[in-house]
Amino acid sequence: MDTRLVNLVIDAARPRVLADFWAALLGWRVAVEEPDEIDVRAPETDGWDLDLVFVPVPEPKAGKNRIHLDLASRTPAHQAELVERALELGGRRVDLGQGAVPWVVLADPEGNEFCVLEPRDRYARTGAVASILVDAHDPAASADFWTRITGWPIQAREDDVLVGLRAPSGRGPWLEFLRNDDVKRVKNRLHLDIAPPAGADHTAAVSAILAAGAAPADLGGPPLPWRVLADPEGNEFCVLTPR
Repeated sequence: MDTRLVNLVIDAARPRVLADFWAALLGWRVAVEEPDEIDVRAPETDGWDLDLVFVPVPEPKAGKNRIHLDLASRTPAHQAELVERALELGGRRVDLGQGAVPWVVLADPEGNEFCVLEPRDRYARTGAVASILVDAHDPAASADFWTRITGWPIQAREDDVLVGLRAPSGRGPWLEFLRNDDVKRVKNRLHLDIAPPAGADHTAAVSAILAAGAAPADLGGPPLPWRVLADPEGNEFCVLTPR
């Protein structure tokens, strides 16, 4: 399948505020600003090929997100610096019952959880973002589905707890699935966009993804040029038009 990851989309009450927070924290830039979205883009040297896309939504955040970002650090001092920068920009510390762990759990100005990791060899060359981490009842099954629709091969397995995918280029963040038995109750505030290549048949691409195990997702609203689907664990994602 030749679809690929193109965006990580984040619902926001105040997209510009949230985009400014993440751009400043990561050292990235606001690349697109339109009434219905703001895109934050990494420098080419970072290795991240996706845009962070902030879109306005009326619904408030409800409960812990099932998808979050893990940030990479080079040294303990760099980890502390990232935490301090996040707090100065409007983030806050969050207690999810994690106890005494070497990483730091924070939330952005709209309450979206993220982690600032201690230095780890796996993430030494990812750039600012170490991982897009997805809660999963069955990490192996989720990883198998996403490797089929993104072309990112499985590069790490930790028993039945975590499975990690990495872009074929070996650059940028991991896409990781972490075992978590919490029940999904509401629409995710973070979701992935994938797209077929320019000139491809959008309908055929959607059909292939459905055959791979996705399901239609009806979020209401007017018809859209893209299709909203859900992965085997109910996580929404969009199949954009070819590009």
